[in-house]
Amino acid sequence: MVHIAIAGGSGEVASEVIDALVAAKKHEITILSRRGLIWRTVNYDDKSELAEALQGIHTVLSFIQLMTDPNQQAQKNLIDAAILADVKRFAPSEYGSSTTVDMPWWARKDATQEYLKQVNESGKTIEYTLFQPGMFLDYLAFPYKTAKHLTPLNTMIDFENRRAVVVEGHDAIMTFTTVQDLAAVVARAVDYDGKWPVIGGISGNRIPVSRILEIGERVRGHPFVIEKVKLEDLERGNLKTSWSLETSHPSVSGEQATSLLKAVLIGILLSGAKGAWDVSDEYNQLLPDYKFTQIDDFLAEVWKGKP
Repeated sequence: MVHIAIAGGSGEVASEVIDALVAAKKHEITILSRRGLIWRTVNYDDKSELAEALQGIHTVLSFIQLMTDPNQQAQKNLIDAAILADVKRFAPSEYGSSTTVDMPWWARKDATQEYLKQVNESGKTIEYTLFQPGMFLDYLAFPYKTAKHLTPLNTMIDFENRRAVVVEGHDAIMTFTTVQDLAAVVARAVDYDGKWPVIGGISGNRIPVSRILEIGERVRGHPFVIEKVKLEDLERGNLKTSWSLETSHPSVSGEQATSLLKAVLIGILLSGAKGAWDVSDEYNQLLPDYKFTQIDDFLAEVWKGKP
């Protein structure tokens, strides 16, 4: 048993991971929150207070929302405090693609990754991993909710309306992993006795977009309407489609969401064409007995009998 601290524990992905850790009944868990919603209120601007809160902690899992930490100062302070408190392991707020190319809303992750490199080079070492599961498979079930906490979001492949937007000349390789599988792998990673890999790819399903569309047409019983966009148009910020995204993450305010939806779709398409969603499989290799939810089975079950 080890003592785990969850930073940003009121978030959706954090809640899924907490459920998996609680179900395992192996570890003591402390949840850090700005709001005092769950066990311990902390001030992320106060390193000394954070370090005191982290005394006796073995592993810190961060789920701090990037949009509320524009300079990543809260995560940097959390890293410094973890080192001061002799925390062994740290996982920053990642839980997505392998790179942030053309996704400015996630570019702040790069600053945290660079900071972790720097502190380890300076001798203040802390073991860390970047949990990267690709895109949540649950989003292909939109508008249906397939997880306890995760809010359904629509993507460039719209199963409900049997349509998709693809980049002309690019059959992007995507990684889709259910949020439950991510949570289960994180829980098992906490138990793992070996050294955590820095790049922590979690590959539930590695699949080209064309194959997803084939599955979609089969489980929906109707061809998808495909709209093709040019890479050069996307690079200029032009989205020449008849539809766009409609739902945004709950952490994004209504005013922000309106301006972000177009940018997010452009960014997902561009980053997909450039390989950002083709994540590695380090944790598949470390946990070879874990069985991931397969995309064919998941989509067939979700869309069975749906209009």
